[in-house]
Amino acid sequence: MSESYPKRLLGAFIRAHRERLPPKTGGRRRTPGWRREELAEAALVSITWITWLEQGRDVTASPAALSRLADALRLTPAERASLFDLAGKRDPLAAAEPQTELPLDLLALPRHFNGPAYLLDAGWAARAWNTAAAELFVGWLDVEGHERNLLRFVFLESAAKKLLADWPERARRLTAEFRADFSRRPTDAALQALIDALSSGSPDFVHFWQEQAVLHREGGERCFHHPQRGVLRFVQTTLLVAAQPDCKLVCLLPLCE
Repeated sequence: MSESYPKRLLGAFIRAHRERLPPKTGGRRRTPGWRREELAEAALVSITWITWLEQGRDVTASPAALSRLADALRLTPAERASLFDLAGKRDPLAAAEPQTELPLDLLALPRHFNGPAYLLDAGWAARAWNTAAAELFVGWLDVEGHERNLLRFVFLESAAKKLLADWPERARRLTAEFRADFSRRPTDAALQALIDALSSGSPDFVHFWQEQAVLHREGGERCFHHPQRGVLRFVQTTLLVAAQPDCKLVCLLPLCE
């Protein structure tokens, strides 16, 4: 696949969305939608820039110019995301604070699973969980009004080191997974405050954070030393929610011994 292929995809995308715009002038026109001149004027860019983009030529597209182009093309949020993805740029609006109010149907998801399941928000706090999760995560989800942030529990609560059978490896992996989220929103004040709190209270977190490791949140076998039920093993799967991509639904399937 040639290096120009993404540029051609970007050009075809822009042209298709330009041609779907309602004409600015009445009467019959030979071509559908807006002319390149009209789009260039609305986006405050040059006609040459628009032309070269649509032709798939090697032209620089800054985030600011792409943002104006997205507005001029009247793109939906999903279409805007595709525009920036095709251009290989980060959308400046994507760094906005994530939603704090989650839909009720999303919060209800963990209750539909038989095994332990919980929902993490963008700041890694548990926002919903089922009874099985509360019974498993002693010291985190079973205590009313307790700290619900997963990272705070793992690094700042002594109960976590007793519950998680392979605490050092689990803690290191969680730190690397958290860095992947932080890298997408490095200016997020809430995430920075969380990092500061973890750094102040846990030398282990400081050590893992300085490793600069990055991992996707992956599943696999998880082992727990439950204070009442003894050794418990699960297979963990993490699902990302399409409508709320910063949320994670974590499900654990018991392993039969």
